Amino acid sequence: MVKLGLWVPLQAKPGKEAEVEQFLRDGLSLVEQEAGTTAWFALRLGPSTFGIFDAFPDEGARDAHLAGKVAAALMAKAPDLLVAAPPIQKLEVLAAKLP
Repeated sequence: MVKLGLWVPLQAKPGKEAEVEQFLRDGLSLVEQEAGTTAWFALRLGPSTFGIFDAFPDEGARDAHLAGKVAAALMAKAPDLLVAAPPIQKLEVLAAKLP
């Protein structure tokens, strides 16, 4: 059961949209190694607007994800790929349907 989540909106720098898209696609293999990450979605919301939504069963799993490889890679790549540092918004999941 998921109880907590993260929403991370991303705005690509002009000309970096394809690189942001590929970075997000490549991130899936890293997140698949995280036992505590119940769901992870890399999204394209518009031509240069992207986002990440992920869900977790508890605070420990969410904290582990934030200290994990994808988060570290995102922060390392952010200055080159993104207009601004991504705001990481913690949220509470009120209801969910998962397979």
